[in-house]
Amino acid sequence: MSGRTVTSLTNPTVKAVRALHLRKSRDATGLFVAEGLKTVTEGVETGHAPKVLLHGAEAGDHPLLRQAVEATLAGRGEVIEVTQEILAKVSRRDNPQAVVGVFRQVFRPLEDVAPSDAACWVALHRVRDPGNLGTIVRTADAAGCGGVILVGECCDPYSVEAVRATMGSIFAVPLIRATEAEFTAWRAGWPGSVVGALLSATVDYRAQPYARPTMILMGNEQQGLPPEMAGLCDVGVKIPMRGRADSLNLAVATGVMIYAVTA
Repeated sequence: MSGRTVTSLTNPTVKAVRALHLRKSRDATGLFVAEGLKTVTEGVETGHAPKVLLHGAEAGDHPLLRQAVEATLAGRGEVIEVTQEILAKVSRRDNPQAVVGVFRQVFRPLEDVAPSDAACWVALHRVRDPGNLGTIVRTADAAGCGGVILVGECCDPYSVEAVRATMGSIFAVPLIRATEAEFTAWRAGWPGSVVGALLSATVDYRAQPYARPTMILMGNEQQGLPPEMAGLCDVGVKIPMRGRADSLNLAVATGVMIYAVTA
């Protein structure tokens, strides 16, 4: 296995990787951490070469790791064998993955979105929970959505928690960022339906026809869509609550809507 061995937590590269748990470091460097051989392999197979690849000795002979090492070196990245202690510190877990990759973040500009590329797109307004965001990205990938648009001040899709929740889909789903004003102006040219799950809606989500391409616009976990965002929806629907719960988790509700639209 090509590369070098590091055993010290004070190694500059190790310290830099650990710092990527902080958003300010991710924003400053444009990098993020992906844990686990499966997730790193997803990155490599979708054309994303790791900038840094850390691995434990026990993973050294795995063919997928060899593939990741080759991609890292071909991209002029750094391959380092590290101790279990370093992997635990980098992952902030007692039982860390044996492979950790550092990749470059990718955000696409709003003007590059081609609505006709997919039947369904997802827009999220001020989503706060990285686990929800990561799960939505994973669901969007599974359903073949065109991308996820983050509107306003959202949590970071490249946080360790969000990336974990995507299970590798972070590399497969285009991510777009926009301010409320940018999204509002751009939405005016959307050729299909813009649908929101609204508390004020009276029509069941299964009873509504959706014109494709369909954009699902969802609000955050606490407040849902504020009036100015709800006003951008030309289709408003409700997901019926039959038990005592009065609402669904954001990721679950978004998943329900995604599969209703893509059925």
